[in-house]
Amino acid sequence: MVTSQKNISVSLQDIRDAQQRIAGKVNRTPLIRFYPDNFPGEIYLKLENLQPIGSFKLRGAYNAMNLADKSLLAEGVYTASAGNMAQGVAWNARAMNIPCTVIVPDHAPQTKLDAITRLGAKFIKIPFNDWWQVLVTRKFEGMKGLFVHPVSDPPVIAGNGTVGLEILEDCPDVDAVIVPYGGGGLISGIASAIKAIKPEVKIFASEVETAAPLAPSLAAGHPVKVEYIPSFVDGMGSGGILEEMWPLVSKLVNGSIVLSLKQIADTIKLLMERNRVIAEGAGGSSPAAALTGKAGTGKIVCVISGGNIDAEKLIKILSGTMA
Repeated sequence: MVTSQKNISVSLQDIRDAQQRIAGKVNRTPLIRFYPDNFPGEIYLKLENLQPIGSFKLRGAYNAMNLADKSLLAEGVYTASAGNMAQGVAWNARAMNIPCTVIVPDHAPQTKLDAITRLGAKFIKIPFNDWWQVLVTRKFEGMKGLFVHPVSDPPVIAGNGTVGLEILEDCPDVDAVIVPYGGGGLISGIASAIKAIKPEVKIFASEVETAAPLAPSLAAGHPVKVEYIPSFVDGMGSGGILEEMWPLVSKLVNGSIVLSLKQIADTIKLLMERNRVIAEGAGGSSPAAALTGKAGTGKIVCVISGGNIDAEKLIKILSGTMA
């Protein structure tokens, strides 16, 4: 496993080892059919919202913390997260009986902050731009213990990649997979697994128009900056691409499908009506992307990355009153 921040790569064996490591600690989530009206292909939902913390982040957090030098864990762990990785690290820290602190951006939703506290961790809220710098520098002044990067730690990416192995086990003839794009850790893990076994499968990112740096970066052939506007889609998106993730993501991802807030909200409502699936904004973006037809009309798997959405936001989406 290559650990240089400038040359990140995760092998198929790393991901298979992670699959063995997390077995029994993380749910093997189901793949179910989604039946929207008048879609010419087949859409399937990979329900990572059914993890104990409501998000895929449990996979990478467990793999990274299980592999870490135990002496580094003596003073606890910390991470930087809008909420889902926070819960993944906090869940595992509680099981390991070590302290956990989370650096959260100022737009983090209350439902995720409540979950951090419920799991026995502490959080420190800072402005989004300062929070993003924690991801870039991999440190926060005054913090001790092991820093678990929510995106670019190879063990985290390998843990995320186990989602890709499960997709191929359940849908071996999949044509395309759509993955919400936050920092690139989930899509690069899934793509590393799938491309190693079936390189012909297309991997698409889904992004929200208010924070979509990947699409223009892929078009330009290099990372570009975009304006970041907070929205109810809080689990993904930023103003730029993490430098260390660009080589891996640009090699593995076939394209990015950018969605409006309305498209994502409408799809969250449809998921609830047709499948009784609760998705947060990021989780709803992948089937929203599939419905555009831009990922083709074959067998498409959409990763429902999480379901941690504030109740009042969900009510507004379901009632059609979300601004």
